[in-house]
Amino acid sequence: MSPSAGLVAELEATLKFFETTLSIFSEEDSSFAPDPELYTVAGHVAHTAGSVDWFIEGAFGEGWNMDFDADIAEAKAVTSLAAAVEWLHRAFARAIETVGGASDEELFAPIPDTRIMEGAPRAAVVSGIVDHTAHHRGALAVYARLIGKVPPMPYG
Repeated sequence: MSPSAGLVAELEATLKFFETTLSIFSEEDSSFAPDPELYTVAGHVAHTAGSVDWFIEGAFGEGWNMDFDADIAEAKAVTSLAAAVEWLHRAFARAIETVGGASDEELFAPIPDTRIMEGAPRAAVVSGIVDHTAHHRGALAVYARLIGKVPPMPYG
């Protein structure tokens, strides 16, 4: 298996695991948050989607967008779980297309913008995406429990 194919498989599995956790939620759960300062269910998904875009743009595009307040506001503005899930699918599709279409030379070249992950190869953002997505998947599993739902085992 080529490096890009392995990374694509990791991205696909990460999306599948996240979707399994999301399967417990309905559109009516979109606005739930245990505290007004925290992300809602829809906001968690939107933030996750935006972060996938952020990692790919940081490593393969124009560089790292360091306006985190704007990113948080953009995610918090998403009030529909369906809209957030659509963004998530678009973000993962772009990530899979970018990583899957990259040559080994591109994947293992250092990330040009050294403000984040200095010296790491571009391929390293896949680990960042996986880790960050798992973090928000876990938060959503807690949210599900708080509203009386049992999150499914994501790896089944």
